[in-house]
Amino acid sequence: MAIRQVRTIGDEILTKECKPVKEMNDRTRELIEDMFETMYESNGCGLAAPQVGIRKRIVVIDVDDGNQYVLINPEILETEGSQTGMEGCLSVPGKSGQVTRASHVKVKALNENMEEYVLEGDDLLARCILHECDHLDGKLYVDLVEGELCDTAAEEEGEE
Repeated sequence: MAIRQVRTIGDEILTKECKPVKEMNDRTRELIEDMFETMYESNGCGLAAPQVGIRKRIVVIDVDDGNQYVLINPEILETEGSQTGMEGCLSVPGKSGQVTRASHVKVKALNENMEEYVLEGDDLLARCILHECDHLDGKLYVDLVEGELCDTAAEEEGEE
């Protein structure tokens, strides 16, 4: 496993639509492992493949300490409700902003064994699923921010 470089805003790959994964192989398994390791090292709760320079429809998420989700070729089936909250992104370091997203989401995806499953999430998990799936379509949360982006560097220094 290896920590990969996180691409940041301005990198063209973050604006491109990703390609579906057709089969699981050793390189894709390694990518998924590296994505989790990179996400944890960066103190993130989600990471999409284009953020590490790979145009594949793969997302990894862990919003509740060790409950890992792998979403390959995710497809949002339904959304409900509304929640507004602060959102940040490993590809937009040092910034955050208010974003309104659904408070409940249902997504169909393949797991790391290429088995289809349905995941439902509320609140932070819903926000994370929607945020990461946006990456697969070349969208960044900064386009959804209500008001101004805020600096988070001062807040983060007090954590850990």
